[in-house]
Amino acid sequence: MSDDELAKDLTLTSALTIGIGTMIGAGIFVLPGAAVEQAGPLAAGAFVLGGFIAIFTALSASELGTAMPKSGGAYFYINRSLGPMFGSIAGWGNWIGLTFASAFYMFGFGEYVIAFKPLFISIFEAAPFGDLLITVLNVPGTLLAPIPLSSAKIIALLGAVFFVSVNYFGAKETGKLQNIIVFTLLGILTVFTLFGVLNADLETLRPIAPEGYTPLLPLTGLIFVSYLGFVQITSVAEEIQDPGRNLPIAIVGSVVIVTVIYALVLLAVLAAVPNEVVAGNDTAVVDVAQLLMGPLGALALLFGGLLATASSANASILSSSRINFAMGRDKIVSPELNEVHDRFGTPYKSIALTGGLIVLFILVGNLELLATAGSVLHLVVYGLLNIGLVVMREADPDEYEPEFTVPLYPIVPILGAVLSFALIGFIRPRSSLVLCGIFVALSVVWYFAYARSRTTAEGVLSEYILSQSEEMPDAAVSAASSVKPDGGEYRVMVPLSNPRTERDLIELGSLIAKAKGGTVVATHIVQVPDQTPLYAGSEHVDRIDAESEKLLEAAREDAETFGAPVETKTILSHRSFEEVFDAAKTDNADLVVMGWGGSDSALSAGRVESPLDELTSDLPCDFLVMKDRGFDLSDVLVPTAGGYSSDLSAEIAEILLNEGSNVSLLYVADDESEQADGEAFLEEWAADRGLDAANLTVDTSGDVEGAIAHHATDHSMVIIGATREGLLSRLVRGSLAFDVLNDVDSSVLLAERPQERSLIDRLFGR
Repeated sequence: MSDDELAKDLTLTSALTIGIGTMIGAGIFVLPGAAVEQAGPLAAGAFVLGGFIAIFTALSASELGTAMPKSGGAYFYINRSLGPMFGSIAGWGNWIGLTFASAFYMFGFGEYVIAFKPLFISIFEAAPFGDLLITVLNVPGTLLAPIPLSSAKIIALLGAVFFVSVNYFGAKETGKLQNIIVFTLLGILTVFTLFGVLNADLETLRPIAPEGYTPLLPLTGLIFVSYLGFVQITSVAEEIQDPGRNLPIAIVGSVVIVTVIYALVLLAVLAAVPNEVVAGNDTAVVDVAQLLMGPLGALALLFGGLLATASSANASILSSSRINFAMGRDKIVSPELNEVHDRFGTPYKSIALTGGLIVLFILVGNLELLATAGSVLHLVVYGLLNIGLVVMREADPDEYEPEFTVPLYPIVPILGAVLSFALIGFIRPRSSLVLCGIFVALSVVWYFAYARSRTTAEGVLSEYILSQSEEMPDAAVSAASSVKPDGGEYRVMVPLSNPRTERDLIELGSLIAKAKGGTVVATHIVQVPDQTPLYAGSEHVDRIDAESEKLLEAAREDAETFGAPVETKTILSHRSFEEVFDAAKTDNADLVVMGWGGSDSALSAGRVESPLDELTSDLPCDFLVMKDRGFDLSDVLVPTAGGYSSDLSAEIAEILLNEGSNVSLLYVADDESEQADGEAFLEEWAADRGLDAANLTVDTSGDVEGAIAHHATDHSMVIIGATREGLLSRLVRGSLAFDVLNDVDSSVLLAERPQERSLIDRLFGR
């Protein structure tokens, strides 16, 4: 299966349902009561104003989405354009904002669950033998028996635990299910609105603003949580048919459609019943539906409310893990947060942490605080996103080639930023602003205390300012330098010993270093016999240097030819292979690219270390070990099942893909019944790792080793992750990685990423 087919799989309708489905949630089913209580019929104007403010950001997101279709959405755009300090604010703000929103959705879910009992009672009372039915159903343990949970908050907690568990254990949403949910909600709301129009009395809408127009902006801040999610469409930009046309239509269209629905539903409700019925009622639409349509109509709205709140909460939890992944990839947070569960294939640490925060916010928060806090943090992100667009346009980096451009530039992104930030000032209660201000401040502290020393990705803004330093104000240059990441240049160490393979290793290391904006460290490790003291070896340094200098000079020329800066050094050691690990630690290497020496000690266990090293220490950095059978990067095969080193394999594959290599991803399923699940896994795995343009293949033979060997015949190189099996089990059964290395005729690249492992893990595996 080619990714080209997958890239054309989402129609405009499908893209619209993604945006609409993430926005039609608790906003329209829970907030009307609070909104009408504050502003009367003017509440409909607040929803319209919220949509108007969102439109500007939607246009900016459309341009950025067609130019940079990457996992992480708004976080990625801001991190790339404004740099990792603002990326830290955007990442944490988006993540925490989603947890606030999820907690808010769960509150709404709890309110609607509580509303079920009296509604069912009213339905059964009207039915034949209603009293008998109610008596039977009130038997302990049945539907209408006294609910042991005393409040919506407790149900919200149970709902949060449930939906976090669904994401933790890997239950998958499908596009068809999303479409069904969205069209069901739209159908319910359309019928409800029609009943409201048929029973409308325009006198109930007068006065339009009983409290004046002062509440309009604070109320818009409260209901803005209803407009979170339209940026999520950008995460599937490359899968949309004709994205240059359909992506902006989907993003902007979803905001427009949702705005119209919100305004019409609220106006129909307020025109059909007195304001007092709605004001302060968290399940107002259900009570209005019962008045207008009877118990069955109320049941339909109640079902819609449950569906909307549950769907929005689930989508928010799912989205948060993608933000974590992108932040971990950029080392804004620990990449270990993205560790994939062996069994469930989910980023379980990230989901568990998100779930813990949602539960905490439900315990300490209320509907108004959670809604406004979610709005504030997302408004911060949306404001930065609009500024990021201006930076990308003005700096005009080579890779920025959007298929869609914002009309009326720069008016649209400037208005988007100004309106987003300005609305924050009107949000009440003030405690929401204080709380979110603390989160923003902590994000900046986090960047300087943790992320700055680890991340290497510099933003376009600082790159542009520093490249034009002579023309820029000193204050701008100083500011750009002071926040620039100092995680050190990305360093790719290439241990050299064999002139025959030196050029191949240097080429691979240079490609990676160049892509990462880093340096190649060519290191010649000269092994001195154990009987010879190192100081005695150094006395013969002239003789040693002759060969070493020749090798390193060739390495330097090769690295410079491939476009990467290079450092060279010579190390005298009694060890050869083992010295690589010490040298990598000493040189602060981020990656080691080395050749396989030919003995089984290094790779027989399917890992980079020798068995003794594996038991006693951890890898100092990422490692790539190449079994060279003819160096050719033109056609690369990456088998994956989501193993712990697969992210490193994906990073290397993404670099090769961008350099013009043909990359194919392979997943081996047990049988044909798992074909669809395998395809879904590969699609999601590829999209999250920048491999959308790779070819995707699912093999249903169930024979992993045989499938890899079979497909490798059509490829020049195989990149495979190190095994997670323990040393003892590998001594008995061998390892897949080593078997593949021996079975295939093409070159093999073994990838291993460091991880903390106990002695039990090292011996018996996970």
